[in-house]
Amino acid sequence: MKIGILQADDVNPVLQPEHGNYPQMFEKALRAVLPDCELPVYRVLDGELPATTTECDAWLITGSKFGVNDGLHWIEALSDFVRTLWAEQRPLVGICFGHQLMARALGGTVVKSDKGWGVGLSFNQVIERKPWMQPWQEELDLLVSHQDQVVVLPEEAQVLASSDFCPYYLIQYGECFLSVQGHPEFCVDYCRALMEMRRDTLPAARLRAGRASLNAEADSQLMMQWIASFLQMAAARLSA
Repeated sequence: MKIGILQADDVNPVLQPEHGNYPQMFEKALRAVLPDCELPVYRVLDGELPATTTECDAWLITGSKFGVNDGLHWIEALSDFVRTLWAEQRPLVGICFGHQLMARALGGTVVKSDKGWGVGLSFNQVIERKPWMQPWQEELDLLVSHQDQVVVLPEEAQVLASSDFCPYYLIQYGECFLSVQGHPEFCVDYCRALMEMRRDTLPAARLRAGRASLNAEADSQLMMQWIASFLQMAAARLSA
């Protein structure tokens, strides 16, 4: 399977020597569940968009320090690409910023949440079971780093996992789009380093809670398996 990585940011240069950049994170995570996948990278943050929607079997939008409401030209161009993928029913997964951009591109609303920063490990309940959720479990706990949240859903959206802090955590659109607020590509050490880098901007209580949450186990590999299964099913349906 050929999955195009739509790169919307770079990891802070200080953290790259130990943790790599976003494409390397996703390559490691995706190859653990799809060993033979091809992963071409498109630096959408630099205005590099695919020439056609058919260059890859499926697509994935990364996280970003930018916000979907920033009004940047490349964000609007990427939103147009997302709408084209939706019109053609081509498989797409969005992570964090990608999750928010997909919702906004399809008519939803994203704002800076009045609940503040989400950092560390987030604890969520899966409220809808889908065939691609194999192996199945009722909880989905992932590492997070975000301020913005989806607050109004597009008409096509179905919420699959939720929490009090982030009600629209995992969303499916039809049979071809899937997005999640958490970061299944993050490791605990990177999440910890990111929190420490932002310790002067994070509320003290939120930082303490974020640090403490890292003692629990993240469902990162499970989410990557779910993503792989979803994309395989969506791609097979498109080619049928």
